[in-house]
Amino acid sequence: MENASSEIARISSTRPRKPAGTAIIAVALLIIALGALAWFQREALLRYAAEQWVVSDDIHPADAIVVLGGGVNTRPFTAAEDYLSGLAHRILVTDARPSKVETLGILPSHVEINRRVLIKLGVPETDIETIGNALSSTFEEGQSLREWAIRSHARSIIAPTEAFSSRRVRWTLTQALAGTGASVQIQMLDYPDDSYVTWWKTDQGLIAFQNEVMKYLYYRYRY
Repeated sequence: MENASSEIARISSTRPRKPAGTAIIAVALLIIALGALAWFQREALLRYAAEQWVVSDDIHPADAIVVLGGGVNTRPFTAAEDYLSGLAHRILVTDARPSKVETLGILPSHVEINRRVLIKLGVPETDIETIGNALSSTFEEGQSLREWAIRSHARSIIAPTEAFSSRRVRWTLTQALAGTGASVQIQMLDYPDDSYVTWWKTDQGLIAFQNEVMKYLYYRYRY
């Protein structure tokens, strides 16, 4: 028995062993290969990241369309188009907190600009309703929207928003409307040239995407 054990030990000791550095080299080569793949396919990967980040719903008739603060060059125009096409017969404009120049009366407030744009585009003033008061975040806008939904017994609300903010807006408004019986439809604003999927090619796109990712993570943590 001892002789058999000794023979096994001798064979094991004489068997050639792979150098420890071989595994390290293999891992390094794998990392280099993956890095090279990511580099040469970077545009496809970055485009895919944007496409997966953005959310947008199939829009159906709703009780109202909400124009959130900001985006005065886009959001009220889409809201007016939706209204005139019969998707809703009520437009809600959130009362965003005015900036210092707006408080001084040097510039009109966003709520006033949004109302003017809507009326100019053919929306009757009687079908435009302002909600909230000096709201400073999408979260506060969501709370005002919740109060309106409960008061009006709404079941569906359309929210036009930009591509990169769409995920955060959907999460925030969905959380706000929970338990009211109302749901939100996220309508991504049109990008005729699909520029949002090439976000890394411009400073504006790069900053917008990065900022929205950080804001989304903050909202999920904070609220």
